[in-house]
Amino acid sequence: MDRINLRESDPDFIEELDSSDFISGFRACYTCGTCTAGCPVHRANKDYDPLRIIRMLVLGLRDELLKGDMIWLCSDCYTCQENCPMGVKVTDIINHLKNLATQEKNIPIGVSAQEKLLKDQGKIYIIDDFDNKKRTKVGLPSLPPMAEEAKTLLKKE
Repeated sequence: MDRINLRESDPDFIEELDSSDFISGFRACYTCGTCTAGCPVHRANKDYDPLRIIRMLVLGLRDELLKGDMIWLCSDCYTCQENCPMGVKVTDIINHLKNLATQEKNIPIGVSAQEKLLKDQGKIYIIDDFDNKKRTKVGLPSLPPMAEEAKTLLKKE
């Protein structure tokens, strides 16, 4: 894992986020590591670390957070947030950071591809005949290849 470069700190970013009712309180983190210890993504990928994200946030490392890939690895399971002894809303904070990164057009290719699939087909994974044969074999009903209702909801006006 790379070292954190404090020369890239943006104190205005800290103040901007700390004044937000949505995620205020992130400074309450006392680095106990409970968020990382319970994180299923961290168990699979040691490069992902919710505690590191919070520390980077406290240090004001705006560009590293919003232009990097780490925030996009969060699976939104809320384990970190539910277990935090200080009540830091870790998952909500990470989702807010994802929104900020999206506003700045810092979106990984995979996320863009998923967005396109959702808009075009109404779901990320297209069900084909092979999938429906497996479902039928175990007594599950067949599914349509595309989710027309979702496509309609996702169309831009």
